[in-house]
Amino acid sequence: MSTSLELPAAGVPTGPSVLSRRFTDSAAATDSPVLPNAAFDTWFTEHRRANRFTVDRIAFGDLADWSFRESDGNLVHASGGFFSVVGLEVNTDWQARGSWSQPILDQPEIGVLGILVKEFDGVLHCLMQAKMEPGNPDTVQLSPTVQATRSNYTGVHGGRRTTFLEYFTDPGRTTLVDSLQSEQGAWFLHKRNRNMIVEVTGEVPAHENFRWLTIGQIHRLLTNDNVVNMDTRSVLACIPFRAPDGLGSAGPSEYTEALRRSLAGRGGERHGTGQILGWLTEAKSRREFSRRRLPLSEVHGWHRSETEISHAEGKHFTVVAVDVRARTREVSAWSQPLIAPVERGVAAFVVRRIEGVLHVLMHAKVEAGLLDTCELAPTVQCLPVNYADLPPDRRPLHLDTVLEAPAEAVRFDAVLSEEGGRFYHADNRYMIVEVGEDFPLEEGPDHRWMTAHQLMELVQHSRYLNVQARSLLASLRTTW
Repeated sequence: MSTSLELPAAGVPTGPSVLSRRFTDSAAATDSPVLPNAAFDTWFTEHRRANRFTVDRIAFGDLADWSFRESDGNLVHASGGFFSVVGLEVNTDWQARGSWSQPILDQPEIGVLGILVKEFDGVLHCLMQAKMEPGNPDTVQLSPTVQATRSNYTGVHGGRRTTFLEYFTDPGRTTLVDSLQSEQGAWFLHKRNRNMIVEVTGEVPAHENFRWLTIGQIHRLLTNDNVVNMDTRSVLACIPFRAPDGLGSAGPSEYTEALRRSLAGRGGERHGTGQILGWLTEAKSRREFSRRRLPLSEVHGWHRSETEISHAEGKHFTVVAVDVRARTREVSAWSQPLIAPVERGVAAFVVRRIEGVLHVLMHAKVEAGLLDTCELAPTVQCLPVNYADLPPDRRPLHLDTVLEAPAEAVRFDAVLSEEGGRFYHADNRYMIVEVGEDFPLEEGPDHRWMTAHQLMELVQHSRYLNVQARSLLASLRTTW
């Protein structure tokens, strides 16, 4: 593959209003002559059927280049790169949880999640990758053009260079979206990735694992279980769309009209953005919250066997080890630890029309590994098993509203997996549930009603929307 760059010509229109129109026009294109949907489905199915990848659970003692360090018990890589499994102690007065300790992934480097875009016949297309990750439930999912940690793209693994990375590192690039965003705060310590969209106008070398799709085509795929991966969803969430006009073959419903008003940002917000920011700042500062790294060997309530590190009550997650064979990756064979949740989670937006404008009930959620104390999370975000033995007042607020919602109230419902490079078969049932006027407007100290436009404003900046909320923001746009 050639590594020469053909960068955008001067004068490519990139102003905010022009950008939002171009992105929205791409979202309106639900099929494309560049790669029709039927042709994509065939190509993607063939990639999944090729059976070139094997992922097997192994004992920790069979890991290559990984070991439990004698001094602290931390699970580390021989190179000193990639990530480590360490211990964390947390002390908080949040929801009477008090103190606890847990294993957590420590990966201080910032990775790149980047989508390359180019116009075909006046419509932006995204260069998407059929990418294998060892923890994906279906192994191959639709990934950004580039999805790489610093250890990956600096060659710590000793493998091939990351394909198309040069488009995201060249100083002359035309960057349309660039936002530093957090990863799973319950499983990662202070992990962030750079979410980018870069535009080119010249020829891009063809590659068997990459295809050009409109945003509308990606939205179509997002409604299917475990096709669009977490990193793609995160980058899509950072796109500044405008309110669409005339999408869909039928006339807009009351729901879609309310959603479009919510996206437009022309008034009708229950709270001003300044008020939202003040509330979130207060939420971050009013609680006691401290944490410190622990040696993994000193974490309480967790047990280590030859094959996993697990919680004493069977809750939360386990740390496991896998052996991987993957011909199309930069390295064709390796082994590594992964975090495996004990069950499928639930992540849901509860939405309601307020004076004709759709609002999302957002939760200021504390998570152990977030750089700040909390970020904006979905209305509901949990593993239900963690609360099965607790009284009703200790269950996540509105969990029953989501799980018991009638079919006609569910606007989005798909099982989507989390990042397969660090998590093993970790997926959530992502839902958007509309409630009626009988649902209370009262919010409580940890929740606020917000419009889609306000969420789009905040996601342009770091440390406001967590990764589950970004997945749902991307999913919300499939319902317009």
